Amino acid sequence: MTYQVKENISIDDIKNLFETDQNIELSHSARSKVVKCRSFLEEKIQNSSNSIYGLNTGFGSLCKVKISNSELDKLQENLVISHACGTGDTVPQKIVRLMLLLKVQSLSLGHSGIREVTIDRLIDFYNHNTLPVIYEMGSLGASGDLAPLAHLSLPLIGLGEFWGGNVKKKSAELLKDNNWESLTLKAKEGLALLNGTQFMSAYGTYILIQTEKLLYLADLISAISLDAFDCRIEPFDELVHQIRPHKGQLETAKVIRSLLADSSIAKQPKEQVQDPYAFRCIPQVHGASKRVVEKAKEVFEIEINSVTDNPLIFPEEDKIISGGNFHGQHLAIELDYLAIGLAELGNISERRTYQLVSGQRNLPEFLTINPGLNSGLMIPQYTAASLVSQNKQLCTPASVDSITSSNGQEDHVSMGANAATKCYKVLKNIERILAIELLTATQALDIRKNKSKLASSNVLEKTLMDYRKTVPFIEEDRVLHEDIERSVEYISTYNKIV
Repeated sequence: MTYQVKENISIDDIKNLFETDQNIELSHSARSKVVKCRSFLEEKIQNSSNSIYGLNTGFGSLCKVKISNSELDKLQENLVISHACGTGDTVPQKIVRLMLLLKVQSLSLGHSGIREVTIDRLIDFYNHNTLPVIYEMGSLGASGDLAPLAHLSLPLIGLGEFWGGNVKKKSAELLKDNNWESLTLKAKEGLALLNGTQFMSAYGTYILIQTEKLLYLADLISAISLDAFDCRIEPFDELVHQIRPHKGQLETAKVIRSLLADSSIAKQPKEQVQDPYAFRCIPQVHGASKRVVEKAKEVFEIEINSVTDNPLIFPEEDKIISGGNFHGQHLAIELDYLAIGLAELGNISERRTYQLVSGQRNLPEFLTINPGLNSGLMIPQYTAASLVSQNKQLCTPASVDSITSSNGQEDHVSMGANAATKCYKVLKNIERILAIELLTATQALDIRKNKSKLASSNVLEKTLMDYRKTVPFIEEDRVLHEDIERSVEYISTYNKIV
């Protein structure tokens, strides 16, 4: 099965593409656009003596330096080599593959001047899962994601490294193994490859794909906590939310009502008149996060279907225009906002964990049958609290920052790449915070069921039974790091139970 790169791709398309592991190819219309744009560009280069940024000039603040026609190929090669200045941790391979896909998508729209042979080689890399080694740090998120995209592009010219499993291998070696010749980049191609927002876009797209499942799990795990803490169901009544009809709030309340609809624990009389906010306000908090995710998805779907290199080529209008579509401010702000929305899921989750281990509502302190001799689930709450605190630090916005580069030519930058890597760390922390709540809530629910002889809802009972295959009930103290890691694995591989 092969996916044809077309004019518009959705995040749901990308999710399906990755889940089915389809190859990609250019559609006929996309290939026609690429060929037409390149032909127009080559004619312009041949017949014009005018300076065109990046085609026959230097880059950045060196844009006033004219380059002779005999050196145009060398100019593009030097651009890729000189900009490969990434450092820090390596980018996860799944995000590198997304970068390849999104770079192909943008180039296929026919305003970049790339040659067929170059875009086809990127497609080869994607289809053979031959992934360049890229580093997290180096992009200011404004002149495009220059350093990361330079590392993505180095293997085209036989330089840089690929991943061979989890081992770095020289590009020349893997090119030879696949019978691929290294390419000689032609005029504009280095710029087309390096100018662009595909580093930021790939991180954001990956985060949004993962977040879809985490939003449901946050609701599911909180429902387990509601029964485990013997909470009232009235705060989730539809009437409450109809008179404050935020979409995410309405949706969350409906999900909770559905999850607890046939719970004997939820239906039993309650001693308390009200529950703490971490339980009672789940629709309001989770709902707000869902709205943030919805808005981010809208922005990123525009971005991944955009042309973000420079200069831009318009064959129909007979224009080559130097603009600023590579500036990542849209993404930087959205990634900061998304990090905050995700962090709040963790913030309220940790508070539920805290309440569950506090020895209230006929539950033993730290959910251990023999407290004192056993510490039970005392310290997982500490771990969750440390993750929540780190998320607060990571939510300091990157998008309000800027720093001048390239001798003042690039005097305002988005810092969207830093926003992207921060948001990714928040996402991974949320998985762990929810995993700790799940570990805690299932322990508490088993204790409550045993004491009350009442059952939770059908779907939560099935979830509990499924989870216990991975993480058994804690009878006495054991190394809880292992339980937390198994709980994280359960969340990361979770398939919805109906």
